[in-house]
Amino acid sequence: MGSPNTKAKVNFMPKPSGAIAIDSSKVFTLLLGVVLSASVYAVLPGNSDTAKIMLALLVLSVFYWTFEPLPLGVTAVLLLVLMLLFKIVTMDIIFSGFSSPAIFLIIGGMMLARGVNDTPLAKRLAYLILAKWAGTAKGLLASILLIPQLQAFFIPAVAVRATLILPVALMALDHIGVKKEGNLRKMILLGVAFGGTISGTVVMTAAIGNILTVELLKQFLGIQISYLQWFMYTVPIWLFLIPLSWLILIKSFPLPKENEEFHHLKEEMDKKLKELGNINTDEKKCIGILILIVGLWFTEPLHGLHASIPTLIGVILMAFPGVGCSKWENMVKINFDTILIMGVTLSLGYAFNHSGAAELVGATLSAGWLIDLLRSPIIAVASILMITQILHLAVANVSTAVVTLIPIFMGLSAKAGADPVLICITASLACLHGYILVVEATPNIIVHSTGQIRQKEFIIPGIYMTIIMMLVTILTAVTWWNWIGFL
Repeated sequence: MGSPNTKAKVNFMPKPSGAIAIDSSKVFTLLLGVVLSASVYAVLPGNSDTAKIMLALLVLSVFYWTFEPLPLGVTAVLLLVLMLLFKIVTMDIIFSGFSSPAIFLIIGGMMLARGVNDTPLAKRLAYLILAKWAGTAKGLLASILLIPQLQAFFIPAVAVRATLILPVALMALDHIGVKKEGNLRKMILLGVAFGGTISGTVVMTAAIGNILTVELLKQFLGIQISYLQWFMYTVPIWLFLIPLSWLILIKSFPLPKENEEFHHLKEEMDKKLKELGNINTDEKKCIGILILIVGLWFTEPLHGLHASIPTLIGVILMAFPGVGCSKWENMVKINFDTILIMGVTLSLGYAFNHSGAAELVGATLSAGWLIDLLRSPIIAVASILMITQILHLAVANVSTAVVTLIPIFMGLSAKAGADPVLICITASLACLHGYILVVEATPNIIVHSTGQIRQKEFIIPGIYMTIIMMLVTILTAVTWWNWIGFL
């Protein structure tokens, strides 16, 4: 029998450096969040403890969801429990976020995305567009920007759209042989991020912020915005931003001549398209189901079905034996964190309003000059865009930004005698279009997670995109919204 291997024993010893350092930083962030929210409670004016506690919890949610000392879902459950323990509002209101139709719209949307991904349809669409236009840098960027716009009509989750297009973009860059620090790589990766964000503009179901805004308007003011109405309000903004984002990225990242053309990439995409073969039966079924869903969304004013109902009908059809294109066991494998975050975010919004916190903030912001600005529709649109974009830099999470700002803007628009729908949709669009910071939008985070692009690459093109988005929205308000009677 040999002597014991002492070296092997050493291998079982814990490694002290990395894990402890990470844990220490997370503990510090957790404590800092508690101190920050306690400080907010201490300095807030007013006699209503529930309103002050609610605002303190809102600050805590923003801080934890931005810096992530805990997984996002854990933070969501923590906030839910804290609202219950402090009895900010009744239990029914706190849990009401999870009974909202918007929750089932999100669940159904994620399940539809799983169903679509069980067929080659999304890949076929990407390869088809790339095979047509990806022979030049300009064409490749245009393709990367256009693919998520088409996907938005049948894949409601922006995270899923970005996750689908990112591997295709990286594969194209690797096939071209682009350097890690090359401008072409930066331009295409930002194209994935910006294209993903823009794709949430025109389709009401394509971004959580849109769904939240519509739900809050219905809950607090009894105003129902249909899928078709949202489309009509936002379509010019969407159509302008696609080519303008292409132009900004082309100008922001000048390319050497060797990176301007690569016809072998088109050949590779053609090859991959041929490997998929002819469109199969499952894809045909999937297309038919998606056409039915989108058709029901667009015709909501005729039949009155909430957008969640066609979505759930689509889920049933996709999983139905003989009719569907997927299997139920695959479709239920969705990200439960998203459901928790969405439910808690809605609950935060309801509690924010019912606890008196929205009234407290509204009273603080009800300066005469601000109310005067909101009385003129055009000036109101410009002011709300600027205020929201600035606040969005601080409240990075889109859902939190929407659920915090929309109730406040509802109160301010009531005091100014302004149209709350105009004000709230403008604010919602500003919350959606976060380009400057990585944490402002989910596509930014997904692209940044590759490690192939840094925060500093977002700043200059992000500032240009933010300015362009505001100018395009103001131009749309002056012309299109005025013509259709929305302004």
